[in-house]
Amino acid sequence: MSSSSNGSGSVDTLNVDESVRSRYAEGAQSQQKELCCPVDYDPQFLKVIPAEIIDRDYGCGDPSKYLNEGDIVLDLGSGGGKICYIASQVVGPTGKIIGVDYNPEMLGLAEKYKKEIGDKIGYHNVEFRRGKIQDLKLDLGKVEEYLSQNSVKTFEDYLALDEYKEKIMNELPLIPDNSIDVIVSNCVLNLVRTEEKAIMFKEMFRVLKKGGRVAISDIVSDEDIPLELQNDPKLWSGCVSGAFRDDLFLTAFEDAGFYGVEITEWGNEPFEVVDEIEFRSVTVTAYKGKQGICLERNQAVIYNGPFKQVLDDDNHVLERGIRTAVCDKTFQIFSKEPYKNQFTLISPKEEVSLDQAGEFDCSRSEVRHAKETKGGVFEASGLKNASCDPDDGCC
Repeated sequence: MSSSSNGSGSVDTLNVDESVRSRYAEGAQSQQKELCCPVDYDPQFLKVIPAEIIDRDYGCGDPSKYLNEGDIVLDLGSGGGKICYIASQVVGPTGKIIGVDYNPEMLGLAEKYKKEIGDKIGYHNVEFRRGKIQDLKLDLGKVEEYLSQNSVKTFEDYLALDEYKEKIMNELPLIPDNSIDVIVSNCVLNLVRTEEKAIMFKEMFRVLKKGGRVAISDIVSDEDIPLELQNDPKLWSGCVSGAFRDDLFLTAFEDAGFYGVEITEWGNEPFEVVDEIEFRSVTVTAYKGKQGICLERNQAVIYNGPFKQVLDDDNHVLERGIRTAVCDKTFQIFSKEPYKNQFTLISPKEEVSLDQAGEFDCSRSEVRHAKETKGGVFEASGLKNASCDPDDGCC
């Protein structure tokens, strides 16, 4: 198998999977200090969380800082539930937290105090589900129930199990499409096998609502990781050997369709150094919602600076101080985080309704003259090159 994130070669996935499962099973029973980085969580949210959960939390950041009241949140690799129980207090009674983890020992620890914590904060908005974060359709809890009632001894039994799994994935998915406002994760994505990492990012994209976002804390490397390190089960389960190279971590979000990808936290000091390769914690945020048709509503944006020009995720070249013609979708995106403070938005004097809007002309000049936004007629040709390539489908 090849390692798409850190070079190429064959990785012993059986040893890796078993090492991760067993090490975190042990981590649910007793504290494993080498599995975590020091993180300063808001102490007000820790008061209701039992010491057993706090002591057996293995993370490298605090993605709960990026949540808002009322958010529906999915925590990938929720472990003992610490981030879930912090997040439950941030989003409040109108929000909801879903923790997904594969390890039954960790899920048991998280479930152990669920009622007690909910009673303390005055509401119950947390639930835990068993599944793999790279396969958010298959509910392993339901599979386990099926196996407790149906033995699998023959090939026909195996086919029946396969049909049951297919049925629940389609009819009762672990996490439905477009159902989540925010995905958080704390030092877990690196534990997924290399060949399944791209699938994991696509699953994250699938379950997010349009306009949803992710806040992911994880470990990255500053160099490619040699195959011999990738084949070390202890280093893999220790959040080292499965880490993305730092630049490729951001590319993974882009490749899955996210926009506005941003490093919001960067660990100056390495979490660990192995063979002169530095491994550090980072937190990355990104958004879903740039897919769809481009409509012409005579809108423009001005990039405020400080750079002379910037290139966005759809290859729009935005020059400082220039009225740039954009489609309605781009206009709406630039009105929100993470862009809203970087642009001046210019709506036309006479609004073009959505039902009257035509298709945005990606071959036109990127300049939107002031006369045009004020309702006048203006010949746009000959000003500048197109802001995006129509052969690429624009935006």
